Amino acid sequence: MKIVIPGGTGQVGTVLKRELTAAGHDVVVLTRRPATPGEVAWDGRTLGPWAGEIDGSDVVVNLAGRSVSCRYTATNLRAMMDSRVDSAQVVGEAIAAAARPPRLWLQMSTATVYAHRHDAPNDERTGVIGGAEPGVPGYWAYSVDIAKAWERAQEEADTPHTRKVALRSAMVMSPDRGGVFDVLLRLARLGLGGPVAGGAQYVSWIHDRDFARAVAFLAERDDLSGPVNVAAPEPLPQRMFMHDLRAAWGVPVGLPATAWMAGLGALALRSDTELLLKSRRVVPGRLLDAGFAFDHPRWDGAAADLVARVRAGRVRRGHRRSGPVAPPLPS
Repeated sequence: MKIVIPGGTGQVGTVLKRELTAAGHDVVVLTRRPATPGEVAWDGRTLGPWAGEIDGSDVVVNLAGRSVSCRYTATNLRAMMDSRVDSAQVVGEAIAAAARPPRLWLQMSTATVYAHRHDAPNDERTGVIGGAEPGVPGYWAYSVDIAKAWERAQEEADTPHTRKVALRSAMVMSPDRGGVFDVLLRLARLGLGGPVAGGAQYVSWIHDRDFARAVAFLAERDDLSGPVNVAAPEPLPQRMFMHDLRAAWGVPVGLPATAWMAGLGALALRSDTELLLKSRRVVPGRLLDAGFAFDHPRWDGAAADLVARVRAGRVRRGHRRSGPVAPPLPS
């Protein structure tokens, strides 16, 4: 298959390109700064020559949008909204204009669309959409507004020949540098991976290879459209999540943090406490009903696999640094 990934240079795009390319697919990434073969320039807002990559493709996976790992200032929140809605709209325009439109458009969304809650899990059928929860910071509602606007841009696109799925994704855990797992593992290794504000808030997550497998699964099916939760089936409280991560690395203790301490940490990391304190209890109802089988349904096993891959990567990098420099290949 030819698969086009707008906004595919971030962590999730790196995971998808790696796994889909390894499976033998032709992957094209649309990016503002193309730097390697297989990357094509676009601006995320206006139609251009890049739209020719979508014409004749099989699947589009739109991941474009400003990173949520930032301070939630008014400027940054607006940039999050505009980058997501603008890119979804222009991808829809490219699909609508295509002589041979793709059969599937997977649009990245987020599990943050669901309410902050502890009492029950959120699936696609019975889940509670957030934005009106009592006792949470008012600006959290804007994150929900972003998610709803993101999905609405896809829904309203006039693409009758293309099936549309909104990927309500949990945090994708991969061993890559700079990703969310890398940050959490660093905290655990420093002894800072304890409960935050009591640790009762749920963490929803998905192993990187299960994320890529879910994308491939959705591409193979022709009976799933609309919102699909892309999350492991067993979310768990933050205190247990970090306990399992510490156990995987071999760190016996993690210092707890109060909400105000989490605020200081988020400030130092130039991030926001919503990412730490919102309870995201999300389960993949539609994927499970359709027969998708997770390779890593439990966090303790997933964490062990990811830690092993991090350590293996360090060994390989160490061997490259200490070994002889290979001669250049003949031209």
